[in-house]
Amino acid sequence: MKTPSLTIATWNLQKCVGMDFRRDPGRSLEVLRDTGAEIAVLQEVDKRLPPRPAALPREMAEAAGWTVLPFGRLGPGGSSVGWHGNAMLVRPGIEADRIDRVHLPGLEPRGAIEAELATAIGPLRIIGVHLGLRRRDRLGQLHAVATHLERRPRMPTLLAGDINEWGRIAVLDHVLDGLDFLDSPPSYPALRPVGALDRFALSRDLRALHPPRVHLAQPARIASDHLPLLLTLTGGQEC
Repeated sequence: MKTPSLTIATWNLQKCVGMDFRRDPGRSLEVLRDTGAEIAVLQEVDKRLPPRPAALPREMAEAAGWTVLPFGRLGPGGSSVGWHGNAMLVRPGIEADRIDRVHLPGLEPRGAIEAELATAIGPLRIIGVHLGLRRRDRLGQLHAVATHLERRPRMPTLLAGDINEWGRIAVLDHVLDGLDFLDSPPSYPALRPVGALDRFALSRDLRALHPPRVHLAQPARIASDHLPLLLTLTGGQEC
């Protein structure tokens, strides 16, 4: 009998604008469906300027069978789905026990999202990030995440998102005490990936069933300038 597993996707949607310059949230949802992920950690789900209306409409995501965790803000002129463009979608059967927003320092406004979830593999904390373009900012932002986690009870934790690091991931790895970045295949740009900008980092009490992998099947290659990155976690050994 196999122990339970959980597949997570992280993907920068580029506001649902594809390499063909079409904004098509239905296509983005088609890609997410095809990944088979049960949790999606997304970046650039909202338009950039206030009131940050959703590029991926909440009602479309819910009609596709997702629960949109309530990180977004309601406001005049529309509502956002995420926090600084970061959002988290979960399939039925996954419950959020707690969510939080984390302000991140840097030249550009940035924020991280946190959810403590009840899943098939047990309690799981997920941090979703979209780090800055300057390495100095990325280091400060990961330090802010680490400081936030120090104030929280220990539990299995995964960080996922667009890290924006073109160099060796070791330059960032040392900032997150207790979390280790996994080696990842290139996911950017989608048409000819050369940069491993999208990443997962795991606490040492989590086990990946295999290394992270990119989802290559169309329409993923044209739906965004990033490819979705997938990781399957398992709750233990097979028996």
